[in-house]
Amino acid sequence: MSADEVKDTAPERSAPAEGGTPNRERSYNNDRGAGGDRGAGGDRGAGGDRGAGGFRGRGKGFFRRKVCKFCVQNLTVDYKNPDSLRRFVTERGKILPRRITGTCAKHQRAMAKEVKRSRVLALLPFVKQ
Repeated sequence: MSADEVKDTAPERSAPAEGGTPNRERSYNNDRGAGGDRGAGGDRGAGGDRGAGGFRGRGKGFFRRKVCKFCVQNLTVDYKNPDSLRRFVTERGKILPRRITGTCAKHQRAMAKEVKRSRVLALLPFVKQ
């Protein structure tokens, strides 16, 4: 193919539509290749959506299942023992959720009630001092 033939096969620009802009051929990626400016892996890296650390989330791997401390050790939740309740409260005084502490639903409800009782009796602070 000669240079003249290449010019003849180039797409022609059409006239602008009513009130619009002319229809032009757009080249979004220019010289960056198929992945754009982020490379071949896109914006998620070479591992794609799942990451390179296995199939259990983004590189977390396997985790140890949390168990309820009260069920396993046959402990009772008691408002008179603030040292054991401090494990279930943040430094700011917020009660930690089950997914963080690993307690079962039954003991989480009891523990929240005992933390509140302990706060009223000033054994635990309501907020950080």
